[in-house]
Amino acid sequence: MNSKMFHSGPAAIIVLMSLAAMSACQPVNNAPIAEFSDCESCPTMVVVSGGSFQMGSLEGEEGRSEGPIHNVTIDYRFAVGKYEVTYGQFAKFARETNHTPAKNCTIWAGHQWAVVEGTSWQNPGYGRTVTENEPVSCVSWHDAKAYISWLSAKTGKPYRLLSESEWEYVARAGTSTRFFWGDSADEICRHANVFDKSGGHASDLASGRQVSDLAYMPADCDDGYAFTAPVGSFGPNAFGLFDVTGNVWEWTEDCYTVPYPPDVADGRSYQAKGVCERRSIRGGGWITPPARQRPTFRGRDPADLVFSPFGFRVAQDLQ
Repeated sequence: MNSKMFHSGPAAIIVLMSLAAMSACQPVNNAPIAEFSDCESCPTMVVVSGGSFQMGSLEGEEGRSEGPIHNVTIDYRFAVGKYEVTYGQFAKFARETNHTPAKNCTIWAGHQWAVVEGTSWQNPGYGRTVTENEPVSCVSWHDAKAYISWLSAKTGKPYRLLSESEWEYVARAGTSTRFFWGDSADEICRHANVFDKSGGHASDLASGRQVSDLAYMPADCDDGYAFTAPVGSFGPNAFGLFDVTGNVWEWTEDCYTVPYPPDVADGRSYQAKGVCERRSIRGGGWITPPARQRPTFRGRDPADLVFSPFGFRVAQDLQ
């Protein structure tokens, strides 16, 4: 998991200049993956070149349109968190700021989703202690934004959330298949931490019984994790990013709207003119079935929702 990083200096400038010279009209395939970190406890960032792709799908559920399919061109480089923000990284933010993360998380309480008093990002309802290298969960969109503001102030760098189109672009990583590894979900447990045979609430696991009251069926495989997995436990996509599918859902900057607005096709986020009732969230999670792990699937939830499968990944603007 520990790759060689580069920091500001001549070597970093050479790498970034080389990436800038690459085409911004198509996803870059087989390009060297450039990484950096702005501080010891900061997320490892991967430099992503711009490109064009077909965003959306005809496979959307009722009320959750993934269309229309449309061309998006991102004509700039940006950096994306190699991993989802971890519990350890978020804990450092919480210690150094006056921000009080939301509490009383919605968790799977045996037979239904319920807000359980005393749960939080520190106790997301797994029935065990969360390790520092697992993705933080039970964080609202506002908590994610507060972490990013702190990270930006700490490093002097322009961190932010990904836009919804940027997120789909980096999740696809140059592919046009149903998942980033292909069209079939048969081997999804090899590629991501999803709702599978090992999924369930702690009380169910203790009795050897799988969750049976959810409205969907688990994947017919076992990824080895009942809840979140340490980041990087599964292989990366072609852009060198881990867990864009599964583990925890990832908040984006966008205000959710359907269908896609026709004038937002350049990587920008969509923002409502008035109150934003729901924010887009992407990527699926450990308790999400295979169909919702597709890069095109769109979650939409209130910004103040604190949900056990919800976390986030950071992005950074590059000069």
